Amino acid sequence: MATVTDATFAEEVLAAELPVLVKFTASWCPPCRMIAPVLAEIAQEEGHRLKVVSLDVDENPSTTTAYGVLSMPTLMLFRAGEPVRSLVGARSKRRLLEELADAI
Repeated sequence: MATVTDATFAEEVLAAELPVLVKFTASWCPPCRMIAPVLAEIAQEEGHRLKVVSLDVDENPSTTTAYGVLSMPTLMLFRAGEPVRSLVGARSKRRLLEELADAI
């Protein structure tokens, strides 16, 4: 899973041709660590139709604030440069894919 920053967010997420699932995360967040393997699997299996990236909220406050992220992990799906879905908290791979199915 790729990592994005305040400096690379516009290019890597907003200008991406594929939909992009952004995990807003923090090193101190246990649920963020729990969902990391799930997102890695999704990135590998769905890479042909979905890009998955991670953004550390502590190191990238501008993007975090711009999208109103208050809880970790927040999973935000962007399509054509716009956020189309936002989910908070860890979940299973099956549940996450179900929740994103109509938005990808």
